[in-house]
Amino acid sequence: MSRIQDILAKAERDGTARRLSAAPPPAPASPLAQVDGTSALDTRAFVPSGLSAVGAAMGEARAVTEMPAGPETVEARTASATLHPALVAALAPHSPVAEQYRAIRTRLAHREEHAPLRTVMITSPGTGDGKSVTAANLALTMAQEIQRSVVLVDAVLRAPAADSLFGLDSAPGLADVLAGTATLEDAIVYLPELNLSILPAGGAPQFPTELLGSNAMRRTLDSLRARFDRILLDVPAVAPLADVRTVAPLTDGVVMVVRAGVTQRPALEQALGAFEQGQVVGLVLNEAR
Repeated sequence: MSRIQDILAKAERDGTARRLSAAPPPAPASPLAQVDGTSALDTRAFVPSGLSAVGAAMGEARAVTEMPAGPETVEARTASATLHPALVAALAPHSPVAEQYRAIRTRLAHREEHAPLRTVMITSPGTGDGKSVTAANLALTMAQEIQRSVVLVDAVLRAPAADSLFGLDSAPGLADVLAGTATLEDAIVYLPELNLSILPAGGAPQFPTELLGSNAMRRTLDSLRARFDRILLDVPAVAPLADVRTVAPLTDGVVMVVRAGVTQRPALEQALGAFEQGQVVGLVLNEAR
């Protein structure tokens, strides 16, 4: 816990940051990371639990020129994205911030030496910590790997962000699939220029927590695992909703986004306590200067 306290002390010194609200967020500051045996983060790159070395990410971002026609087993809708400036992994792939996302990708890959980590949930202690921007940039970075199929699932059914970040229609989407009014083929959008698939949140459901904890959600994730190499789920913040607790058991690991100058130590400790031991594979310190 002392390493987590060190991270929060740095976060409190680094000043406040911006919120992802109805207005699109500006470009993020560099995410930082660190770890000890309890899964925390270092000051250069994401280091999941059990690893201590801090190193550079493998390779440079691949130029997006010729991309495959999409995941071979998915007949998805094809669209052209209108990227928000916060998506630096695609818009500025050689920037220092994009390099940090590649470092996170590399550390997650190293984590797989210990256990599979194909389905990763991105959350945060509270709203406005930058988890949706982190999830989107990490998905873009993973999609830059050659012959790797990646899907970003917007599971923030109350306040989705993927449609505005990528300039997409929100429906049909995950909520419609879970309600049985649309199929995955109807809802998944493939962006060929980015080699990335998006499952938007879809229409606003009446009972989002129940949908996320349903057998339909389990079956949907099983179908996605059969079709994609990497599944990133952007889920609501831990407090005050119960949504995240219903999804966590269906995933291989949880990444917690901590916002410099905003996230308080009690909030982080409470958020970590919502998960079983070993579920949280690391913390991302966002908006660090």
